[in-house]
Amino acid sequence: MTPEEQSRRAADICAKAPVVPVLVIEDAAKAADLARALIAGGLPALEVTLRTPAALDAIRAMAGVPGGIVGAGTLLTPEDVKAAKAAGATFGVSPGATDRLVQASIDEDLPLLPGAATATEVMALLEKGYTIQKFFPAEASGGAKALSAIGAPIPQVRFCPTGGVSPKNVGDYLSLSNVICVGGSWVAPKDMVATGDWAGIEALAREAAALAR
Repeated sequence: MTPEEQSRRAADICAKAPVVPVLVIEDAAKAADLARALIAGGLPALEVTLRTPAALDAIRAMAGVPGGIVGAGTLLTPEDVKAAKAAGATFGVSPGATDRLVQASIDEDLPLLPGAATATEVMALLEKGYTIQKFFPAEASGGAKALSAIGAPIPQVRFCPTGGVSPKNVGDYLSLSNVICVGGSWVAPKDMVATGDWAGIEALAREAAALAR
């Protein structure tokens, strides 16, 4: 799968809803119920970050939930790409991009949403064929103003900003012409996940799914 093909698939996934939940899952036993709540609320694309021992098992559990599109985040190495694909991930997200990581995503046919934070990084990924990228860390890198400025000379690239995106600033990002969606963790608060408040999470997902872009 070429970078161009990966970006076309990433664009399709990002267009499903204005928000992609960024999930840090500690207990894989809760993963399927969490996925059902988010999907029912209108957020079908789910990013499970590989930051916990339960992450791959969570991806396996979520991959079996109808209507969901489950991806793996925090991909750092070729081994991460292989493990994510084997667990059932249908797309990958990385905080940055290396040649080895990009090649692994090509070899494994895993659509990659590669991370970039500067104009040079964006240009380097565009040169490889990536027209859909992750802007990370969004707020620490200048927020919506910085992303708008990058978009002026590089309109060919659209972004999913992640990192510090919240209900307070999500509208600033979604109003930009070069933003296709955002990534955010606020739709699945740790306390709600821990107590199994799936109705509450579904309600948060519905609010996020209704955001204008």
